[in-house]
Amino acid sequence: MIAVIDSCGSNITSVLFALQRLGAEATLTADPEVIRKAERVILPGVGAAGTAMDRLREQNLPQCIVSLTQPVLGICVGMQLLFSYSEEGEANLLDIIPGNISHFTPEKDKTIPHMGWNSITIRKTHPLVNDLPQDSYFYFVHSYFPPVSDYTIGACSYGGDTFSAIVARDNFMGCQFHPERSSKTGAHILRNFLEMPA
Repeated sequence: MIAVIDSCGSNITSVLFALQRLGAEATLTADPEVIRKAERVILPGVGAAGTAMDRLREQNLPQCIVSLTQPVLGICVGMQLLFSYSEEGEANLLDIIPGNISHFTPEKDKTIPHMGWNSITIRKTHPLVNDLPQDSYFYFVHSYFPPVSDYTIGACSYGGDTFSAIVARDNFMGCQFHPERSSKTGAHILRNFLEMPA
């Protein structure tokens, strides 16, 4: 069973439908016990990182999430929550992956938020990107981004900013893009997550 954490993200329904299309049994929950017992956990999110962290604190979930040992996948803001700190609302995050979330650098002819399809460059092998073609395209919607670091699996560039599009540290993984809205390539990522050893 996959636990999808009820973080009030507007993408939650899309995530549930994407998992259903792959034949996975998923439960939307904010119950720490259900989350701890799940085979895999997905942390979705849309909106502001600070607001999302407030929501997790209200549900007494931060310590539960940090202590998980099964595969965990953060999506969009859910991925950003895995980091240490966000400029958005000056928010302290879960601090599972070192690094700070930054706002895109304003540039001429650069629209913020970064919205639409963009390709990623795979920088490291990892089960999450098994058999994924280099320069595959995914759908992004975000104004803030995580840095490129030792935990970067795939990177993306938008204007003069290059950022982590896929990260992983131990059992924690994240996608800055929306796999549930990224057609076949997004389904590929979700399938890899579902099939990797728990």
